[in-house]
Amino acid sequence: MVVVGFDTATPDTAACAWRDGEVLAEAQLGLNERGRPRHATGLLAEIERCAEAAGGWAGVDLLAVGLGPGSFTGLRVGIATAKGLSVSLGLPGRGVSTLDALGAGIAAAGAPGDRLAVLDGYRGEIFVALYDGAGEIVWKPAVMRPEALAERLAQVSEAPSVAGSGAVRFRHELEGAGGIRIPDDADPVHRVAARHICALAAAGKGSESLDPIYLRPPDAERWRERDSFQRAD
Repeated sequence: MVVVGFDTATPDTAACAWRDGEVLAEAQLGLNERGRPRHATGLLAEIERCAEAAGGWAGVDLLAVGLGPGSFTGLRVGIATAKGLSVSLGLPGRGVSTLDALGAGIAAAGAPGDRLAVLDGYRGEIFVALYDGAGEIVWKPAVMRPEALAERLAQVSEAPSVAGSGAVRFRHELEGAGGIRIPDDADPVHRVAARHICALAAAGKGSESLDPIYLRPPDAERWRERDSFQRAD
C-alpha cells in the first residue's frame, strides 16, 4: 500500500510518502524566519513532492492526516487539505491521532517499556497519552497541567519512556517524577514524523471521518461563552 501522509498539529509541517514500510520521501519543516509555522505556505508543496516520489497520484492508495490534539489553526489547515485532496483526487482519507504517531516514534527510537507521548498544549497545559510496549493505550489522551502529570507519574511502578514537545517545554516539572528521564531537547524523537502517520493509517488505525481531536474547546468557543455570560450580567 502506498500512503501519502502529513501532520500540522504541532509547529512542524510534516509530510511523507510511504510504501509497505518503506519511506519514499519525507519532510519535516520547522518554523520560518519569523518564527511561525509553515503549514499554510509549505504543506501543499511537500505533499506534491511526496506524491511525485511515489510515482504520482495515480500510484497512491490512501491519504493520511494527523487529527491532533494540537494547534487549532494547524489542525484546520491539515484536515482541510486532506479533505480537499480526497475529494479532488478520489482517494480515501484516514485520520490518525498525533499522540499515537508520537508514541510510535518513541517506540521506533528503541525506547523500552511503556511510552508516554507529551505534546505542548499551550496555555500552560499538555496533551498526554500512555502506551504499553505493544502500542496499546494505557492512559487515554487527556489534557492536564504538567504538575498533575508529574503527580501521576510519581505513582507508577516503572518509569515510561517520555518524549514530545510538552516534555521539552516542561522538563523541569516532569523530569525526576517516578524516575523519568527526558531525551535532550534536540533529539528528533520529540518531533512528530509523518512516516508514523502513514504506517498507522495503513494498519487501519484512526478514523475515516477526519474529525479533529481537540480535547478541549477552541479559544473562539470559550470567548463566545465568556461574552454571553458578560451580556447576561
